[in-house]
Amino acid sequence: MAKLRILTVFALFFGALGTSAAQTLEMEGMAPDAGSARPTRGMTAASVESKYGAPQSKQAPVGDPPISRWEYQGFVVFFEYDRVIHAVVKRAPSS
Repeated sequence: MAKLRILTVFALFFGALGTSAAQTLEMEGMAPDAGSARPTRGMTAASVESKYGAPQSKQAPVGDPPISRWEYQGFVVFFEYDRVIHAVVKRAPSS
């Protein structure tokens, strides 16, 4: 019974080590910015358009599930079906 407990402790310890890695996704021309006003996850497309106005451009849905993109002057909104999944602030052009 003691061997089983020791093996369980080792398995939990080494399992926790395996889940501690993370990656950072960098998108060209875009940067996350927590302090700015932009749509939040879960908003509907209609509520985004109502609150922020018509986007400068809309990209048609691609893939399964369908992911579409709306571009505004200061940020870009990504939708899955008609719900916001992510919104990012556009990075200022580097000179």
